Amino acid sequence: MGLSLRTWVASIILLTHLVHGALGWGVDGHYSVCKIAQSYFEEKTLVAVKKLLPAFANGELANVCSWADEIKRTPEWSWSYTLHFANTPDYKCNYDYSRDCPNDWCVTGAIFNYTNQLMSASEDSLSIVHYNLTEALMFVAHFMGDIHQPLHEGFFGDQGGNKIKLNWYDQETNLHRVWDNKIIDSALEKYYNSSRSYDWSNDVPSWVSCPLHKIVCPNLYASESIDLACKCAYKDATAGTTLGDDYFISRLPIVEKRIAQGGIRLAATLNRIFYPKPKLATA
Repeated sequence: MGLSLRTWVASIILLTHLVHGALGWGVDGHYSVCKIAQSYFEEKTLVAVKKLLPAFANGELANVCSWADEIKRTPEWSWSYTLHFANTPDYKCNYDYSRDCPNDWCVTGAIFNYTNQLMSASEDSLSIVHYNLTEALMFVAHFMGDIHQPLHEGFFGDQGGNKIKLNWYDQETNLHRVWDNKIIDSALEKYYNSSRSYDWSNDVPSWVSCPLHKIVCPNLYASESIDLACKCAYKDATAGTTLGDDYFISRLPIVEKRIAQGGIRLAATLNRIFYPKPKLATA
């Protein structure tokens, strides 16, 4: 494509802001992850995904990428709430599946579970009745976004930064919301219609690879996130502080890169499920 990947991500973020209004990883950030992913689908993957999408999605995975957030607080789906994160013990800056995902009940366990469900679909038919594959697809798409937000692998004691009350410029908020939406909101205000470029294209092969040729490797993504949470999200962001330009300018590239990684890795995962030899590694 003509634009660098980073510039393209920024343009997608701007588009979702114009379409949906307030932007956040909780809503339009997920839209961006899925919009990026669909542009990297192999042809067979795109066909399979469109067969699974509900009619109201109009063939766009991005239109259902926040479905898992929309349902998690309803009585019927309240069981899914804890599948959106995998918090570590306080001040533990490493991720451990056996410690941080008890009974497989966390975002990494959910990604393993729902990708396995999607793999139950044969190459020739998506009519498998053992699982609701439409729900499995929508969960995978959403959780791949969640796992790349560093504070979805934050500390247990502060609930991934939700309990750290502080100011973002002159606005009262919490640290988790800063990473969900405040950084991107500020980017739209400061850089609207401006050009920033950094080409991540050379990094894509390392993003899409999984150890031991696995279909998906969420433990790796969670490890990256808690490392970023400790080194970047929590750093200089204690309760009662005011975060401004220094924090914003240094953290924005991380937010943009994690959105890009989430989209690229979601595409790679679905390509590995629905297409035997994905071309993403050489894209």
